[in-house]
This record gives sequence, structure tokens and C-alpha cells, in this order.
Amino acid sequence: QVQLVESGGGLVQTGASLTLSCAASGITFSRLPMGWFRQAPGKEREFVALINRLGSITYYGDHMEDRFAISRDNDKNTLSLQMNSLKPGDTAVYYCAAFKRASPEVTKSDVTYWGQGTQVTVAS
Repeated sequence: QVQLVESGGGLVQTGASLTLSCAASGITFSRLPMGWFRQAPGKEREFVALINRLGSITYYGDHMEDRFAISRDNDKNTLSLQMNSLKPGDTAVYYCAAFKRASPEVTKSDVTYWGQGTQVTVAS
């Protein structure tokens, strides 16, 4: 059974930092590009970041690279997203995702598995 379990979300103030984690099981983690989407209330799910199987290539959604950093540990089957200088506009549910391919143009249709999501709320 495939499981992607996110953690690390919460309520923070503007300017704070958070690190999200995703623990994967039931998949050959090291063979899959992994990444993050987010969905704010009333909005479409938005691509945040992707990292290739080896962790050597990363892609980010529009304007994400300035403040976000994605990383992975293939020995521990974990994925992370470091988020800095958080803004109220970053408030969303953040979803861990396993992808079919590594590309800067991935969409939701490229996701093979989803996590259940973790809420990030940034107060002004």
C-alpha cells in the first residue's frame, strides 16, 4: 500500500520559516521524481516544486524558487520542503506527490500518488 504522509504544517506569522516533510512507503522512492503542490481555498491546485530521482535537478513553480527549497533523502525515503519568508499568500494545503516524470512543466496529470496534505497558515 502506497503512503505519502506529510508533516510539519502549522500556523505561523508572516516572515517565519517552516519545513514540510513527506514520509513515503509502499513505493520505490529512489526511482520516482517527487515534489509538492499546494491548494489555497477556492483556487486550483498549484505546482510548487519537484526534485528528480537523484536529487540533482530541481524545478519550481512561478516565483517559488526565491523562498522555497526542495530536497530528498533516498536512504530515509523522505522528501522535504524548506519554506522561508512566508507570506499570507502561501496559506494553503500542501500535498506531497510522486510523479511519472521530471519536468519543469508538470501538471496534476503527471502525479502518480498523492499525500493527504498538510495545512500551512500564515497570519499577517
